[in-house]
Amino acid sequence: MELRTYIAILRRRKWIIILTTVVVTLLAALLSYLATPVYRSSTTVRVATVGGGLTDRPDIRYSERLMNTYSQIVTSGNTLKTIVKELDLQEVPTINADVVLNTELLKILVEATDPQVARDVAEATANILIQTSRDLYAGGGQSTLDILNRQLEQTEQELTSLRSEYEKLLADKGIDSPDATALEQSIEFKQRTYNTLLEQYEYTRLNEALLDNAVTVIEPATLPKRPAKPRIPVNIALGVIIGIMGGVVLAMVRENLDTKLYTPKQVESTLQLPVVGRIPAIPGSVTDFELVSHNSYRPEMEAFRRLRIALLTEGSEEASHTFVITSAEPGDGKSTVVANLAVSIAKSGRTVVVVDTDLHMPTQHQIFSLENDRGLTTILTRQANVAGVVQTTLIPNLYVITSGPTLPEYIEGAPGLAPAALADQLMRGTELLGAPLMGNLVNELRETYDVVLFDTPAMLTVTDAAVLAPLVDKVVLVVVSERSQRDSLFIVREQLANVNAKEAVVVINQDREQAKVYRKARRMIV
Repeated sequence: MELRTYIAILRRRKWIIILTTVVVTLLAALLSYLATPVYRSSTTVRVATVGGGLTDRPDIRYSERLMNTYSQIVTSGNTLKTIVKELDLQEVPTINADVVLNTELLKILVEATDPQVARDVAEATANILIQTSRDLYAGGGQSTLDILNRQLEQTEQELTSLRSEYEKLLADKGIDSPDATALEQSIEFKQRTYNTLLEQYEYTRLNEALLDNAVTVIEPATLPKRPAKPRIPVNIALGVIIGIMGGVVLAMVRENLDTKLYTPKQVESTLQLPVVGRIPAIPGSVTDFELVSHNSYRPEMEAFRRLRIALLTEGSEEASHTFVITSAEPGDGKSTVVANLAVSIAKSGRTVVVVDTDLHMPTQHQIFSLENDRGLTTILTRQANVAGVVQTTLIPNLYVITSGPTLPEYIEGAPGLAPAALADQLMRGTELLGAPLMGNLVNELRETYDVVLFDTPAMLTVTDAAVLAPLVDKVVLVVVSERSQRDSLFIVREQLANVNAKEAVVVINQDREQAKVYRKARRMIV
């Protein structure tokens, strides 16, 4: 399916899209205004993610695990229970943790219907996280710093004792004594041990101080001034977007379920017949044939001129002369098309006769303002010949054979017309058109006039058009844009195939797209 086809469908179903969008948008706005306001407060903490001591390099994997650990602590059920108990809350707030990418920052988000509660819960959560961190690193036993401190004290006492003994030995035996040399070496070794322990002590003291403050508040929680939810402008915008998308989907579904035909391609695909003309939708009376008989130039005239050229090949000896013009259902404007086409053909210099074969609802005598006391039924019942019933019109070269005395029209509920009588009258009309005399009439008119146009009833009401179709050179099926049903045209196509019609073409009537083209052409001329 081409892009133009989709655009045409959307234009055709624009009211479905518009109404769906309006309804969804109003619903989104209504739900947003009726929703309970939710306030959001947040606090940001820094988590020291060093993998070991102060001189260690950060471990990325360790950092990720640590941040995830703290996130789980923040959102755990134990933390929530503790906060609800400490603050004596009547409602359970929503707590979320968000790790700021590529940083050591953890953002704690709290949502509640009360702004004060939202802020207090955010602060309490940060405090619980800090205390939990300290408890994790403190442990339950003796700390490394205490052990190192005792070792330092013990080494310092031993070093003091050795130095005292060394001084006494110097006083008794002198510096050259072997015992003094050995004692001096012991003092040096003990001093190195003391220095090493002292370094480890300072290192451990600073490291434990860092771990004790691994979680610190960077940005304290604040009292929210306006609710974070519902976001009315965002919800309305989403409503518009969802409404448009839903409208488009509904439009496509409606298009698939719709059996009406809107474009020439749809008509050609359904009937498997070529479209030879497109008649624009004409404002005013549907029986007004003054459109093409007007002396001044009007762009709408071109529709029937083009149809005339398509039906009659200029200069060809084998051009079609006799046409049955019919439709699938009544009201498709076939009689108007016949009258206007006849006027266009007559204005080209050809002699044309219009034969009204609709014996039940004739209209050609009304269109051309003629008497209908004699006509086709008079000929077929052998009460007159062709010359005695052909009537001239105000248009040169244009002649009309009206239907003649009509058969009773079927009016539902009309008195005096029983169903049996109606069926008899309808059958008599079809019998007249199917008689051999009708074939002789067609041949006689073909010899006398350049073009013969038979205005027949709709094919789905009576079989008159199907009876006449094999007798003429071409069947012209009038299809109304945006009205004719696909199923109806399927039946018409089968009927034409069953009666072995020589050739059939399609004329699209009341084409709105074509009307736009002609209106544009008219503005350009004016």
